[in-house]
Amino acid sequence: MTKIVYVNERDVAAREIYPGVRKRVLWQGPNGAKAQLLEIDAGAKFLKLDVHHPGPKEIYVVSGTFNDGARDYPAGSFVHNPAGSSHLPQSRQGCVVFVFFPEG
Repeated sequence: MTKIVYVNERDVAAREIYPGVRKRVLWQGPNGAKAQLLEIDAGAKFLKLDVHHPGPKEIYVVSGTFNDGARDYPAGSFVHNPAGSSHLPQSRQGCVVFVFFPEG
């Protein structure tokens, strides 16, 4: 039987990747798949375009409002970004998003 992995976000250190933008890596699989939380403070944004390569990226907005540079996604939204797509993550009010990369 495969071992179940459990982690609480409070037990994972946040790493700042841009001013006001932090990520917490919750899990990484042997094939490069990973799950993480992204915390974006009010008014913060990525400083460069986020390109989805080599694979897709899925986002679920846990709280606040996430903006991809083109539109707002309120809490409860699911966004699938196919491989090769890109966006500029940001938030006017602040948000927390769960991000899943199914491929490495």
